[in-house]
Amino acid sequence: MTPAATTTDRIRVLGLTLALGGLLVVVDTTVTAVAVPAIVTGLGTTLPAAQWVTIGYLLGLVAVIPLAGRAMERFGARRAYLGALVVFTVFSLLAGLAWDVTSLAVFRFLQGLGGGLLNPVGQAIGLRAAPRGSRGRLMSLLVLPLAVGPVFGPPLAGWLIDAGSWRWIFLINVPLGLLAVLVCGRVLPVDGPAGVRRRTDGAGLGLLSGGAAGVVLGGTLLDRSVGGLGLIAAGVVLLVLFAGRSRRVADPLVDPRLLAHRPFRVAMVVLNCFGAAYFGTMAVLPLFVQGVDGGPAALAGLLTLPSALVVAVVAQVGTRLVDRVPARRIVVTGTALGVAGGAGLGVAMASGAGYPWIVVAAMLLSAGSGATVMPAMTFALRDLDHDETPRGTTLLALVQQLSSAIGGAVVAVSLSALVAVRAPEAGEWPGCSGWMPGRGRHCGRSWRGRSVRRTQSRC
Repeated sequence: MTPAATTTDRIRVLGLTLALGGLLVVVDTTVTAVAVPAIVTGLGTTLPAAQWVTIGYLLGLVAVIPLAGRAMERFGARRAYLGALVVFTVFSLLAGLAWDVTSLAVFRFLQGLGGGLLNPVGQAIGLRAAPRGSRGRLMSLLVLPLAVGPVFGPPLAGWLIDAGSWRWIFLINVPLGLLAVLVCGRVLPVDGPAGVRRRTDGAGLGLLSGGAAGVVLGGTLLDRSVGGLGLIAAGVVLLVLFAGRSRRVADPLVDPRLLAHRPFRVAMVVLNCFGAAYFGTMAVLPLFVQGVDGGPAALAGLLTLPSALVVAVVAQVGTRLVDRVPARRIVVTGTALGVAGGAGLGVAMASGAGYPWIVVAAMLLSAGSGATVMPAMTFALRDLDHDETPRGTTLLALVQQLSSAIGGAVVAVSLSALVAVRAPEAGEWPGCSGWMPGRGRHCGRSWRGRSVRRTQSRC
């Protein structure tokens, strides 16, 4: 076997191994949305309280990301990754054994602390191990969880809840997490702590994690409370204060010198803008199917399947092409496809063009995402040296989480405003008396005057 073939096989094995850990995080982000009604019934709680099970996990994810770089320096990337997997697995078990909604939300937050480290640390491990000319191939494997997780997460959650209970959506992580720990223990390259230990800037950590958590929490609450806008504003203020502090301290938590690299700077802007637009827009399709047309959740999942497959294929091709084609061409093409798909999706929904046209527009938008997000991230990270790579993956992971939260918040608020304008009676759906345990959708009439099915409704 030639050295080139050996390197390719090693990169493939490493990439698929890291993708396993990333898949656990992505799937766990999607499953609780399906399980919320069952949690309300099983724990005898209210819908707002049960929603903190999802919010707590997101807060744990975003709060720990700023520490990813320091964790790799302090313990070594391999130990940091394995430790994060263990934390994720242990608190998955405890979440499955939770005795009330408060304990479940706390365990989910702690589970998120483990999950939040997996993607940035995993990317750093892979980029360090892969030669520069093979980093596109490596990153194309790391994108698989983003494509596969949202497709299989909700159906898996529904099957586990129907076959057992909501607890199994967390308990199933235990054998999978143990398997991931065993495989990663054998495959991940051995490294050690950095030679020089740097002191963590506690004040900077508070500003950065607090600001990021404020933006994410405000984004999740924005469509339900005006307090969400205040949380976003407070989060942005803290992030601005952190940016100012990072210029003054000798050893900032996030190194502003990374922005001196033009590829990194340009890619971060692209990821921030495009990520907010894409993740926000793709949230519209399930809401449209269930909330406007009154279709079942299974139909919403089925309609998103073609888009997920397109993302997986295009991301594989586009990210690998970064090794051979100027990244600018790929990203510009992807951005143009995404803009065209987003515009088409809006027109198709507003005009009532039907599901085939909506699916085609969503697939075009997804193709744009596949040719933009991971190629841009690869372009940003592939030229960073050994010490800069952990800081780069940490910053990009944080930007991606924040842009997703902002995009989702903008879409949620926009949809609420449109519904209020087109159907003022939507706030008081005829015959509704609130959420019934174990059920999850609105009932009554949609703003387009269509009768919405009352199966799985809140009436």
